[in-house]
Amino acid sequence: MSKVPSEVVVVIGPGSIGQAIARRVGVGKRVLLADLREANAEAAAKVLSNAGYETHTTTVNVSSRDSVQALVEMAVALGSVAGVIHAAGVSPSQASPEAVLSVDLYGTALVLEAFGNVITAGGSAVVVASQSGHRLGALTDEQNKALALTPADELLSLPFLQPDQVKDSLHAYQLSKRGNSLRVMAEAVRWGKRGARVNTISPGIIITPLANDELTGPRGEGYRRMIDLCPVGRAGTPDEVGAVGALLMGPDGAFITGSDFLMDGGVTSSYWFGELAPK
Repeated sequence: MSKVPSEVVVVIGPGSIGQAIARRVGVGKRVLLADLREANAEAAAKVLSNAGYETHTTTVNVSSRDSVQALVEMAVALGSVAGVIHAAGVSPSQASPEAVLSVDLYGTALVLEAFGNVITAGGSAVVVASQSGHRLGALTDEQNKALALTPADELLSLPFLQPDQVKDSLHAYQLSKRGNSLRVMAEAVRWGKRGARVNTISPGIIITPLANDELTGPRGEGYRRMIDLCPVGRAGTPDEVGAVGALLMGPDGAFITGSDFLMDGGVTSSYWFGELAPK
């Protein structure tokens, strides 16, 4: 008789990257897949179930505190929460500045707060941020602290996040992703008191359906230029992000927390010091 898994890995946004990480850290555990759209969660569950994983599905709106809390309660009911993979978000081509900040910044803060209250000792989490956070100019110390430490429900009221300050979706996205890494750094202190770890991964252009939307969208030419002129000379794959996620969430990453791992083929290097530098 097979042993019933007692540990749970929660995957919020089980797209290509979320699934790639889950495949590596979800073996022998219950994998709870949560997405805004039930069909997306069910599609991911079918793929993982066919590969031998025990899957459960639900819906979640990360920009809703009640919805995130309901997800936490479902996860706890399944077992001890040993892992969280937060890969949900919207891209600049998909949403308004207000929606980007609500989902990518506020939603991440909610997830970190809520799961930081239940993560088990020895547990770990990865938040998928973006290279875009590394191309935002320096913020002030006060802004950094505000993004890291402001209570989640007050985040969107910060003066420098108001519509007269954030006028386009790309700026909102860069602020959100910079905020994700700062938030994780601060949350690592609280998670550490529970014996748990949390880190961010900031991928560059990874070939996923979302990236394909970007490559064919209004900013597509710029994205293709990034791929052509970066040191590696190609886009990345979800499995490459999955390998880093497995390191950060597994025993080999036990000394790593509060960190951000930029993996973008060198795009950021070229942006600051190479051919992609702004004229």
